[in-house]
Amino acid sequence: MSVGVIIPAAGTGRRMGTDLHKQYLSIEGTPILIHTLRRFASHPEIQKIIVAVHAHEQTRAAELISAYQLDHITEVHIGGTERQDSVRLSLMHLHTEWVIVHDAVRPFITQEAITSVISNVQTRGAVILAVPMKDTVKQVTADGIVSCTPDRKELWSVQTPQAFKREWLEEAHEQALNRARPATDDAMLVEEMGHPVYIVEGDYTNIKITTPEDLYYADAIIQMRRK
Repeated sequence: MSVGVIIPAAGTGRRMGTDLHKQYLSIEGTPILIHTLRRFASHPEIQKIIVAVHAHEQTRAAELISAYQLDHITEVHIGGTERQDSVRLSLMHLHTEWVIVHDAVRPFITQEAITSVISNVQTRGAVILAVPMKDTVKQVTADGIVSCTPDRKELWSVQTPQAFKREWLEEAHEQALNRARPATDDAMLVEEMGHPVYIVEGDYTNIKITTPEDLYYADAIIQMRRK
């Protein structure tokens, strides 16, 4: 079984409020992107990693990955305007049987979670990491009026990695080329093809670093894991 990873890293991270794109911000002196890549590069079942970046950051990202000696397994390619475009373009450079897609700014994914995703996708074809919702969720109209309260027991907060049979993901992205709005994750496109997508339970420390306060949460997670 061959497994490859796509890391979309072309986002600008406007909500972080910094000139430096969030994937290059540091946690304990190491860029977030490198923390994330190390998780996959050290996993024995991963054969290749594709990082999709903005054209003007291709050299910078490649030099950074080389400096941390991850270039033996990682290639840097130009992504697209949207995350969806970056994944589709990355598939052209990845020829593995199974494809994992993971956010560049989720640096706390564990080896155990990666292993679980890989083992489950082999029998199910499409799996996503997720955790049960803790909060009550309201569906709200454009006018700010609550329209309904979904049953929390049926709601999960979706994370990455997400893993797919390669041909399913390729077909889903080809079909999505004429989609009116970009999908928020790859599973959404596979679902629209009619394929079942299964949940693999993750953990709440697998956060996506998006806003400034997430950096404080990141420090807390590091300290907690050390203990």
